[in-house]
Amino acid sequence: MTATLIALAVIFTQLSLVAFGGGNSILPEMHRQIVDVHHWMTAQEFSALFALAQAAPGPNLMVVPLVGWHIAGWGGLLVTSLAKFGPSSVITYFVVSLWNRFKDKPWRRIVQAGLVPMTAGLVAASAVIITVASVQGWVLGAIAAVSTVVLTRSRIHPLYVLGFGALVGLSGFGQV
Repeated sequence: MTATLIALAVIFTQLSLVAFGGGNSILPEMHRQIVDVHHWMTAQEFSALFALAQAAPGPNLMVVPLVGWHIAGWGGLLVTSLAKFGPSSVITYFVVSLWNRFKDKPWRRIVQAGLVPMTAGLVAASAVIITVASVQGWVLGAIAAVSTVVLTRSRIHPLYVLGFGALVGLSGFGQV
């Protein structure tokens, strides 16, 4: 158990230090480490924990303590939470004060412009990983495709789309 907690601390500290553009940007690497490298859970379990974390109120990275708890109980929850949120919080505190000191420098706009496509790519990779892990069968694939089109082409609130998907699931349509 101690080796698992140390591994969780190392993984989530590293993730903390590369989380540019929000927490979802680290989902691909978190998924790779947890599912593919260490085999602590399946892709479907990871996807379910991610969905549960997104449905709950609070920060969008509530999946971190859920993953820790799933892998190593309360110790895992504590270790993953401190490792993920601690280092990035300390760095953010110092970087923001430094960043504000250089607010009128032209290089600052260049750095910001360079971070935008990198962040968008990381978030898109997260969406692909969660979709691939969640879609099992043509009905779930259709729900994912329709949801994507509706959410990107309209101003409908995501809760309506979520509710529609839940109703389709409850109806049993497409289940074996």
